[in-house]
Amino acid sequence: MHNQDQVNNQTNDTTHFGYKTVNTDDKVAKVADVFHSVAGKYDLMNDLMSMGIHRLWKRLTIEKSGVRRGQHVLDLAGGTGDLAAKFSKLVGIDGQVILGDINDSMLKVGRARLLDKGIVGNVEYVQANAECLPFPDNSFDCITIAFGLRNVTDKDAALASMYRVLKPGGRLLVLEFSKPVAPGLSSVYDFYSFNILPTMGKLIANDSESYRYLAESIRMHPDQETLKEMMQGVGFERCEYNNLTGGIVALHRGFKF
Repeated sequence: MHNQDQVNNQTNDTTHFGYKTVNTDDKVAKVADVFHSVAGKYDLMNDLMSMGIHRLWKRLTIEKSGVRRGQHVLDLAGGTGDLAAKFSKLVGIDGQVILGDINDSMLKVGRARLLDKGIVGNVEYVQANAECLPFPDNSFDCITIAFGLRNVTDKDAALASMYRVLKPGGRLLVLEFSKPVAPGLSSVYDFYSFNILPTMGKLIANDSESYRYLAESIRMHPDQETLKEMMQGVGFERCEYNNLTGGIVALHRGFKF
């Protein structure tokens, strides 16, 4: 069954946590447990899982952001601060970057990493739920969310919330795992995700279940065209996406006018 059909078949009271059906009210806590568990090893596991390619995916996100000096940027699900560190340099002392994450453990790791790099002054840290962002309308020139949207319970609400806090002329970039489009890649990717990835999680982070959830959450995430339609549905214009690494990851971009 198409993953968006599976999502649509859920009632308002239930949603997906990986392949499991759970009460909607329980999902936030379950996702939080996953990231509390993996926060300390998050960067190492990202490097191992993607063989370092996640750095190239994030570099493209920075390039497509168009962020420049003096602007205000929100990096949602900012985790350990990879994007926020780059944006801090781009906006300079006249700009501002907010690293937002719903998970306190990830936020603490991100803050510590940026402080270790000497990044202070133009970065703030906010614990925030993407579905109901605690910022005024028209606050940001750019919003990014990298590998975080698939963990959000109500993705439409989150996209609408991001649209609200963007300034007119601002842009949203969503970097997320997606549906492989290269011939023969899906079967290889499935084997890797459901066999090798949980084993790596067990060996490196002593947590195979969290990484099994991450693999399942990727499969349940809307495919490229569906996510593009969802962005358009809340008001974004000139929506487009780039398939990266054969569609394993896609970078979506949309504008608010």
